[in-house]
Amino acid sequence: MNVHLTSLGCAKNQVDSEWMLGLFLARGHRLCQAPEEAEAIIVNTCAFIESAVEEAIDAILELSKARRGGCRLIVCGCLPERYGRDLAASLPEVDFFFGTGAYDRVVDALEADTDTLDRCTLPPPESVRLDRAFTGRIWPRTGFAYLKTAEGCDRHCTYCIIPRLRGRQMSRPLRDIVSEASGLAASGARELVLVGQETSAYGRDLSPGRNLTELLATLSDRLPSVWLRVLYLHPETVTPDLIRLVSERDNICSYFDIPVQHAADSILKRMSRRHRSADLRRLFNDIRRVIPEATLRTTVMVGFPGESEADMDELMKFIQEIEFDHLGAFRYSDSEDIASHKLTGHVPDNVAAERFDRLMAAQARISSVRNRRHVGKTFPVLLETRAGDRIFEGRTMFQAPEVDGIIRVECRHPAAAGDVVLARVTGAGEYDLTGKTV
Repeated sequence: MNVHLTSLGCAKNQVDSEWMLGLFLARGHRLCQAPEEAEAIIVNTCAFIESAVEEAIDAILELSKARRGGCRLIVCGCLPERYGRDLAASLPEVDFFFGTGAYDRVVDALEADTDTLDRCTLPPPESVRLDRAFTGRIWPRTGFAYLKTAEGCDRHCTYCIIPRLRGRQMSRPLRDIVSEASGLAASGARELVLVGQETSAYGRDLSPGRNLTELLATLSDRLPSVWLRVLYLHPETVTPDLIRLVSERDNICSYFDIPVQHAADSILKRMSRRHRSADLRRLFNDIRRVIPEATLRTTVMVGFPGESEADMDELMKFIQEIEFDHLGAFRYSDSEDIASHKLTGHVPDNVAAERFDRLMAAQARISSVRNRRHVGKTFPVLLETRAGDRIFEGRTMFQAPEVDGIIRVECRHPAAAGDVVLARVTGAGEYDLTGKTV
């Protein structure tokens, strides 16, 4: 059967999509890029914030128009997990819905008689199996692959729906992650990006206990020529041992992605974040003390209920003090099924939008200054996309895929996507760089 899959949302969702495709291929089905040519269309959805829900609904409706007679339309992931049978009732165009605990059952909907399957399948998220075999690099990317370390989350931040959608933290056995990483490297991945809801909490739920430092050290030893990058670290679980390991290993990117969400203590408390602004400052100063050249990335939220102008000023002061190399921001997204909905002092949309614009303008100036520090220096670059005759777009170790800027490299000698070359930075903008091979 020809199968088309559209994957929405974060890198963790992307991994789920690749695992599903691996199951499809193992059962003899074929990947189909054009939905018009598919006999089954699958949409793996995100439902973290309102804009993600809207994007998912739009994609579902658009794909329903593209399918031909007899083609099955299947929606899975966070959207059906969050809205359940109410969603199914509102989207008669869709044949089947599967929640986050049913990814391994989606393939059954391709093959079974439609009368034998429940139209909406929502087993508990805890039933997700994370040790399914990965059958190869399926997604059309060059040079890197995401590697999921765990499912779920044990925290209960008031703005977040993820623990309800994904269940409690379930770390994968270390041997399974190492085995999958080795397979990805053998398939051509030059960089592995470790992801989890709280990647730095890896292994706390295992018996015997494991930790991210142990996992990274094992991967670094096993795959010395592969770049290792970690996303989604939590301020409370970044340890001195982890920082020290990163400083000691050449193939572990000195890249710390630590979403802080805010820097005003009153807002952090309302978010049920147990750390405070002083803790964040101490952590980032410790990282730069041990690794002066470390790249710092964070994510923040504006417009959270109760956020005052004084709170916003505190956040602005914080980002200007720390000078993050990369920063992502989003406006608070309200919904009746999250705890923060019941908080007082909801911020008007126009005020949140103004604060977002102000924050991103300040960060653009910071990023521009920090990028200019790289001019004249030489770095390894992973080439990803050919952009012209001997011109490639790629990334350095301080640029994560899909969320940071790129470097546009002029290659003096023949090269190909997937190569790692040495390039000297010749120019810098707010987010992107230019360079030439040496």
